Amino acid sequence: MTLNIGDKAPDFAAIDQNGQPVSLKMYIGKRVLLYFYPKDDTPGCTAQACNLRDNFAALQDAGIVVLGVSVDDEKKHKKFETKYQLPFTLVADTDKTIVAAYGLWAEKKFMGKTYMGTSRTSFLIDEAGKIAHIIPKVKTKDHTAQVLELWA
Repeated sequence: MTLNIGDKAPDFAAIDQNGQPVSLKMYIGKRVLLYFYPKDDTPGCTAQACNLRDNFAALQDAGIVVLGVSVDDEKKHKKFETKYQLPFTLVADTDKTIVAAYGLWAEKKFMGKTYMGTSRTSFLIDEAGKIAHIIPKVKTKDHTAQVLELWA
């Protein structure tokens, strides 16, 4: 399934790093950065999360809620959040329903090996729950600037 700008963002029901329920519909009326990343505590994912953390006030000033999604479980998310003092919600997608709904569970290649994994992509979702922007080529060390350039 391919999602496009203007499409209604697929809702989901999952749990966050604190074991609390989280869904996209909880954020209707707010602007949401829904960012998908492969794995907690890996170099690229850590750089991306820390860039968002370091610029969190600017994102909040722009009225943007940050939700990170990976297929890691809530315990790994909690460890990642604590280690890097992340101020935003991490969504556990252990059954891969969210990454599948967004078309991001894909074949990847790394060091000559082919495997299935999450494609690093961000969706900016407007107050009505529609996809306003898609960022397929995320700059992990400068992701906040990419977001704010589209949505300041």
